[in-house]
Amino acid sequence: MNTLIAVSITPIGIGDELAPAVAEAVKVIRESGLQHRIYAMFTEIEGPWDEVMQVVKEATFVLAKKGIRTEVMLKADVRPGFTNMMTAKVDKINKLLGEEN
Repeated sequence: MNTLIAVSITPIGIGDELAPAVAEAVKVIRESGLQHRIYAMFTEIEGPWDEVMQVVKEATFVLAKKGIRTEVMLKADVRPGFTNMMTAKVDKINKLLGEEN
């Protein structure tokens, strides 16, 4: 079943600079082959439920296996019969606002 998630994988207790650890999690997401977008606070991933959740697990555990405490926040939109929700939702709003892509 197609699923769109917004996930934040945050290393805890490693100091002020989180970017190197976050980059390790992002690398797992990028290498997954699933459609994704990376933003400052969340990353969106879209694909089949099991595949998306497996990528979240792997991206989390790449840090946890190093002994890094890791916080995961996740929001999921499971909408049967729909695909490409990552861009379709934004396109719909832009169209309503009179903006074309």
